[in-house]
Amino acid sequence: MVYGYRFDGSFSPEDGLYFDSSKILIDPYAKAVVSRGEYGALGPDEECWPQMACVVPSINDEFDWEGDLPLKFPQRDLVIYEMHVRGFTRHESSNSKFPGTYRGLVEKLDHLKKLGINCIELMPCHEFNELEYYSYNSVLGDYKVNFWGYSTINYFSPMARYSSAGVGKYGLGAVNEFKYLVREAHKRGIEVIMDVVFNHTAEGNENGPILSFRGLDNSVFYMLAPKGEFYNYSGCGNTFNCNHPIVRQFILDCLRYWVTEMHVDGFRFDLASILTRSSSLWDAVNVYGDAIEGEAITIGTPLSSPPLIDMISNDPILHGVKLIAEAWDCGGLYQVGIFPHWGIWSEWNGKYRDIVRQFIKGTDGFAGAFAECLCGSPNLYQEGGRKPWNSINFVCAHDGFTLADLVTYNSKHNLANGEDNKDGENHNNSWNCGQEGEFASISVKKLRRRQMRNFFLCLMVSQGVPMIYMGDEYGHTKGGNNNTYCHDNFINYFRWDKMEEAESDFFRYCCLMTKFRHECESLGLNDFPTAERLQWHGHTPATPDWSDTSRFVAFTLIDSVKGELYIAFNASHIGVTVALPERPGYRWEPLVDTSKAAPYDFLSDDLADRDTAVRQYAHFLDSNLYPMLSYSSIILSLSPDDNI
Repeated sequence: MVYGYRFDGSFSPEDGLYFDSSKILIDPYAKAVVSRGEYGALGPDEECWPQMACVVPSINDEFDWEGDLPLKFPQRDLVIYEMHVRGFTRHESSNSKFPGTYRGLVEKLDHLKKLGINCIELMPCHEFNELEYYSYNSVLGDYKVNFWGYSTINYFSPMARYSSAGVGKYGLGAVNEFKYLVREAHKRGIEVIMDVVFNHTAEGNENGPILSFRGLDNSVFYMLAPKGEFYNYSGCGNTFNCNHPIVRQFILDCLRYWVTEMHVDGFRFDLASILTRSSSLWDAVNVYGDAIEGEAITIGTPLSSPPLIDMISNDPILHGVKLIAEAWDCGGLYQVGIFPHWGIWSEWNGKYRDIVRQFIKGTDGFAGAFAECLCGSPNLYQEGGRKPWNSINFVCAHDGFTLADLVTYNSKHNLANGEDNKDGENHNNSWNCGQEGEFASISVKKLRRRQMRNFFLCLMVSQGVPMIYMGDEYGHTKGGNNNTYCHDNFINYFRWDKMEEAESDFFRYCCLMTKFRHECESLGLNDFPTAERLQWHGHTPATPDWSDTSRFVAFTLIDSVKGELYIAFNASHIGVTVALPERPGYRWEPLVDTSKAAPYDFLSDDLADRDTAVRQYAHFLDSNLYPMLSYSSIILSLSPDDNI
């Protein structure tokens, strides 16, 4: 059985009312939505928005969870992988039986396991319409679509066209296929986090379609100005009225459903600062149940204790899952380090990304800030009582350059989007290593690979939770495009053929670095490191250089598993021979050196000629020295000195 609602009432946009009994509306609580069956295919009569319907779940539609239970990994132990369900297996080189689907992703979970991933963050998987931006793109000769999916139609329904079943079983096949993905990920020790978009919906501004919320009660579900205009803190035409009592209860019900019924392990909230803004129809009686003296809050004001965040944080089901905020919005509110957190919310640390990018490429003035990043950003999180694991560290994400493009392009190259290169971020803190674009000299290409290793090493040795972006483990390129929201093609598809080429090179290095992080007790601390564990160094021991011209940061770290580690970053264009801390009875052994070509960039135990490679450093290490090339980083470990 399928169904929809008709709502009768006044159609008066200037009063915030959009009741229209000619429209059949989607139930916001529908557990599955039926629409077009095939991804990217137009509906009847070439329609982009054919009529949708809700599905009544069948009592016989049981799913065998096979005893699945939440993994409940401590957040400090996570290595997160941000990924796109369709993009992961859609390319023909995936050889998937079910390309571009939840089942296709399951076929490739072992790749993630090998990479050391124990948590996947799925870009939006709620029902959305990929044909929302459907238009001919003369640059590529194909059609633009909403590939990323940040434009939700229904929050309870998994995206049906990511399912190999499509709208089979009236869309309920997608529900079970999503559950299958979660169950199989859990079997491999991988948690599943969903990227959720509660800041706006697909209904857009006053010119947008009436699909669900707008026709049910526009003035409740959206943030409206007195004459019915839509506030646009999302940059997408409307703003979900998150702190209204009805809306926040709806969001809570939705999140609980995905945890209890679909077994997901947490959520990343897109443009989460919107969730902290006061609602329209805001007044103390409406929100708190009684009046407050001198209460005068304008619509959209940031609240120090937002009711929605309060409810989520104290909910018996939700307070135990991972809660990650993208702590900014398109209205200028930037809350990295100050997002209302109740001690449990984490944040995408955008400041970490910007500082690490600038230091690694050799910008002056960032040595001290870079050191803070390595420690889990205590300058942002310690004062508020939070921990290093409240910082989600990342260098690249879906939005912006890939890791390979970060070291290949100084400027964005977004012409393929059909917007004359005017879209996307202009300030990328990238460096092309001397020549713009893929076609470059051998020396430039070598430096680029070195920089990629530097960024990855930094991510893995920083306190906090590292997040890797899909494809960066083999050096995926989007051709310098930093805003690929509209491409259902090779630009966004994971290239399994390229992955194979990188198997013994960058992919091997990434696998070994994540394995190293998991093995070290000191790289996922529950609290910020103190001087008892961590000591800073410069070109000589215990003399760190925090001046504006410093491009060198080094530290030793006591580790109960590995003994002691020496980690150094030389972001200068000049090489340096560093003096190592004296440890009587022990000697420093080389482990990682990003200036070396594979497989000598990481001297793993199974490396055939490892002993020979180690001996090449002996004359330096005998003198307690180590030579570092320009733009390189190293990890040394302490071993008993057999020569004594």
